[in-house]
Amino acid sequence: MSETPEIGGRKPMVVNVEAGKSYWWCACGRSKSQPLCDGSHKSTTFSPREFKPETTGEVWFCTCKRTTTPPLCDGSHKKLAPA
Repeated sequence: MSETPEIGGRKPMVVNVEAGKSYWWCACGRSKSQPLCDGSHKSTTFSPREFKPETTGEVWFCTCKRTTTPPLCDGSHKKLAPA
């Protein structure tokens, strides 16, 4: 049985990224630095996911942790039950 990540947010977060730089996306949903990892996963089975963009610009990171295209938003947050 696999763990389900916590919902870190209910809408994507835009991050200005730099080509070639590593960004570590929070996969557990516990990070207080959403959408990026702050180490809160250490008591879970989750690990952050590295994202290294090819171009500089804005990226929409998933915060609900239900995306099928991690770490990027695919609109899955629109299907969440109301809080």
